[in-house]
Amino acid sequence: MSAIRILIVDDMETNRAILEQIIEDMGYQPVLADSGEQAIELLQEFTPHLVMSDISMPGMDGYELCKILKGNAETRDIPIIFISAFTEAEDIVRGFSMGGDDYITKPFIPEVVKARVGVHLRLYESGRQLRETNRRLQISVNSQLSQIQQGKKNMLYALANVAAENAYFGEGHTERIGRNCRTLAQGLQLSPLFEDRISDSFIDAVEIAAPLCDIGNIAIPMDILQKKDKLTDEELKIARQHTTNGAKLLSDIYTGSDYNDFMEHAIDIAHYHHENWDGSGYPEGRMGEDIPLSARIISLVSVFCALTEERSYRKAHSKDEALAMMKEDAGKKYDPDMFRIYCKIYRQLC
Repeated sequence: MSAIRILIVDDMETNRAILEQIIEDMGYQPVLADSGEQAIELLQEFTPHLVMSDISMPGMDGYELCKILKGNAETRDIPIIFISAFTEAEDIVRGFSMGGDDYITKPFIPEVVKARVGVHLRLYESGRQLRETNRRLQISVNSQLSQIQQGKKNMLYALANVAAENAYFGEGHTERIGRNCRTLAQGLQLSPLFEDRISDSFIDAVEIAAPLCDIGNIAIPMDILQKKDKLTDEELKIARQHTTNGAKLLSDIYTGSDYNDFMEHAIDIAHYHHENWDGSGYPEGRMGEDIPLSARIISLVSVFCALTEERSYRKAHSKDEALAMMKEDAGKKYDPDMFRIYCKIYRQLC
């Protein structure tokens, strides 16, 4: 027997028998229900290719059954043919307005029933094939977009690592910043002060974007980046341009439709991670809540990482030493609420 199943819903046994015979003659499998309620129960067990439903039935009528099926994502695409003795135009129009696909009046003419059923089965199969094609196409497109996005990330990380090497940052510096930003963001998420602003997706994006904070150093002369003596005012001015350089570089390659979007965070981080809570930072002198949340996280973490990494001119500080040094700038450089949470979790940072 064919795998194509037609659900016939009618409270009259005679009508069910007639339609059952017609469907069997077409080589399809009829499944019978004597009420809308029984039809709903059967739909829990299988998904028919087409539903033929009487309108006037005790309890749940055909209109209500149609409304339920069309309101369910799993059954909304199943074609529904109303079968009824009602021939008034308003009854037919109402059937179509409820989402019905066709309307056959009684008494049944087998040739008409077969023609209508055949048409809607072909339409249903065409629609199913189209949906499957679209599904496969979407998977293919998403895969390609994901590859493009990963390629973009790899390129940016490579540039960020070159910039870190030029600045004499230690090996693994960029990865360490990302991991520590994730740890701090997770700690903030547990606080009622930040929980409504930090989602799981935000944490993921910040971890990925954080290593790009100093990517603008790629455009800063190495003699400035690697200078051990104090920078002159002119050199300091040039060095500080890494924030705007980085934001511009990232903005230039940002399409606005990245598949796994982290670029907006990366741009904010590169641009504003040297802004200070009290407005004394650069490049714009932003202060307080005007500094993007992601940039405030990087501002704190990048200083922690810098202090606890070895430099050519000093040894690495311990976590406790770094904390003591950073406390002097709480409420000045750093968001004070964020710093209090950092104080509770700093030992978890790597």
